[in-house]
Amino acid sequence: MNAVEVNRAAALAGVSHGFLGRRGGVSGGLHGGLNVGTGSADDAAAIAENRRRATEAVLPGGELVTAYQVHSAECVTARAPFDHALRPHADALVTDRPGLALGVLTADCAPVLLADREAGVVGAAHAGWKGALAGVTDTTILAMEALGARRERIAAAVGPCIARASYEVDLAFRRRFEEADAENERFFADAREGHAQFDLEAYVAHRLAAAGVTRIETLGLDTYADADRFFSYRRATHRGEPDYGRQIAIIGLD
Repeated sequence: MNAVEVNRAAALAGVSHGFLGRRGGVSGGLHGGLNVGTGSADDAAAIAENRRRATEAVLPGGELVTAYQVHSAECVTARAPFDHALRPHADALVTDRPGLALGVLTADCAPVLLADREAGVVGAAHAGWKGALAGVTDTTILAMEALGARRERIAAAVGPCIARASYEVDLAFRRRFEEADAENERFFADAREGHAQFDLEAYVAHRLAAAGVTRIETLGLDTYADADRFFSYRRATHRGEPDYGRQIAIIGLD
């Protein structure tokens, strides 16, 4: 059996966490590997086994907690596992309860894991461009503070996501960011006429720093470019594939 590949961040050393890709799962075909996306067309039993493997690789014996992600800035405080069918519509989770494995699913969007070790508070955020621009990392930090965390003690890591070299956008997309803050132009590089390349990872790191987080690590892993290790919505779209898998990032307290 292939082992689950777990990418970890030095910034979160001492906290159970991991950014997972597609290695170590049981799914086949387009979803080959560790697909954890219940919204995909993959076999339900395979998804359940992949989710179990992912949780055990990061927080053995923990209970996985995920939300119904909608590309928002909504953050929910988890005090117990959710009924999967009734899970909240949100894109970030925080907790101070040991044994809960907070998970966010991605397939090009940026997963962000956060921890205040001293307070015993952790968080996980799904930062696609919409959620990032709307402030999903800001609401996550506020929710952590409500549990006793302090932003100057929070460490954060931004995991595998689509890199600037792979993320071409149109100029209307660019204008959204520049209208929000003229300095956001620095996250774009010129591309072919009428287009630009967007650096999602750098933008998310900037939002964390602007919120007062002083220890931030970016893993620099491009989901689009590395098909052997990661699922990618954009890559699947460019290939004309009918579906795609999702990977997961998990953090929890022992």
